[in-house]
Amino acid sequence: MATDPTLSPGHDGFLSGQILIAMPGIGDPRFERAVVLVCAHDENHAMGLAVNRPVEGLTLPDLLTRLDIPAAEEAPSELVLMGGPVERERGFVLHTDDYSASEASVPVAPGVTLTATRDVLAAMASHQGAPRRSMMALGYAGWGAGQLEDELRNNVWLTCEPDEELIFGADHEHKWSRALAKLGIDPQFLTAQAGRA
Repeated sequence: MATDPTLSPGHDGFLSGQILIAMPGIGDPRFERAVVLVCAHDENHAMGLAVNRPVEGLTLPDLLTRLDIPAAEEAPSELVLMGGPVERERGFVLHTDDYSASEASVPVAPGVTLTATRDVLAAMASHQGAPRRSMMALGYAGWGAGQLEDELRNNVWLTCEPDEELIFGADHEHKWSRALAKLGIDPQFLTAQAGRA
């Protein structure tokens, strides 16, 4: 029996480190045209961060100032992203793997690490030992056991390999179409009808 390629891009059959691209007509405005990096996926759950959903008017220096991080105004004036609808008061930093906070940093994809501690925020503000590229997200997208697999079978998401611009680039408006282009798909030819061929 052939394996389903949409469910097994990784050697273990899970999607950690892959990009999810929302199909048109996803039926959930929180994920319309979303590009989500899957940070963890196993038989019990999946967790990811949307990398193209800026929080209106909230920059990294603004957020770091609210959190009383020293030298917050020195941080890059990047937009803070809405990582997903779950625990939106919780922050996550995706960054290049040239920064690590020992056990607090978790590899996500080749060259990309996730850290959710104040240490990485202080490093980003001070520029001392800061990662080369990073993005701050509030909240995350979460799936229970088998839920993401079901959504993939129902053509809710497409998957592609990540790259630094998709994850860290500032052109959030075009990340969805860029992700589709990696698969050779022109967004204007996608239908909002889900189903199987």
